[in-house]
Amino acid sequence: MKHFNVVFALLCLSASFVAPGAAARTEIQNKGSDTLVNVAQAWAEAYQSVDPDVAVAVSGGGSGTGIAALINGTVDIANASRAMKTKEVGMAEKAGVTPVEHIVGFDALAVYLHADNPMKAVTIDQLKEIYGRGGGATKWTDLGIEVPGCKGQQIVVVSRQNNSGTYAYFKKAVLGKKGKYRQGTLDMHGSKDVVDLVEKTPCAIGYSGLAYATDHVQLACVGESSVDNCVLPSPASAADKSYPVARPLFMYTNGEPSGVTKEYLDWVMSDTGQCIIQEKGYAPVRDVNCE
Repeated sequence: MKHFNVVFALLCLSASFVAPGAAARTEIQNKGSDTLVNVAQAWAEAYQSVDPDVAVAVSGGGSGTGIAALINGTVDIANASRAMKTKEVGMAEKAGVTPVEHIVGFDALAVYLHADNPMKAVTIDQLKEIYGRGGGATKWTDLGIEVPGCKGQQIVVVSRQNNSGTYAYFKKAVLGKKGKYRQGTLDMHGSKDVVDLVEKTPCAIGYSGLAYATDHVQLACVGESSVDNCVLPSPASAADKSYPVARPLFMYTNGEPSGVTKEYLDWVMSDTGQCIIQEKGYAPVRDVNCE
């Protein structure tokens, strides 16, 4: 009798895990850009109330990581804060993958300064002097600035790792197609890491997505050629492209999406989804009413 009770209990326990007629949840794999990871997680969480039978698994790692996963066929959606490179498209086609681009929002790629830094505005040329290889600005005094608490006035140049779409976009927009980053930059793994380091380091300057801004750092006003016509980063200046370092944000699929992936992307592009990206500090792809 004791043996029978044990077997019966085990059978009941098994039945609780494999209930007759229970439907397995469909999972959408979504990977890539650290710029987009916070809003992607917010989308995934909100979508649970839209379709509880679909789970969206979100992870970061950088745009290059997401695109590589799309090429390898291990994700349904790759997030990217830059467009796919010609080389990547060629690799995808060789693997039998047809990348389809979906612009899901816009971002102002902000330049972050320590709270005590007196430089409120910066030009693209000055950023090139700071970040570019062979650039002449290695100390804040080279720019006519003296930063309180910055020993020796040596600029701490904070960047991103080279698998980051933010790294690639900043390089293209600021340093030019053939430009290279200077050696000795501090390359951060994530967007938040950049802002955290600048907050704690008086000598530092960094760049990252606008959504990672805090009250403890400054956002530089950026001008194309003069600080007199500089523009502050904001969702509005990203949307109208008046901010000099504004960029689109992408999701990539293998071919035109279908089934649950299409339904999810359609929802991301709906007013509800676009209001979420606006709440996170990015610009939606169109005017939306978020009341």
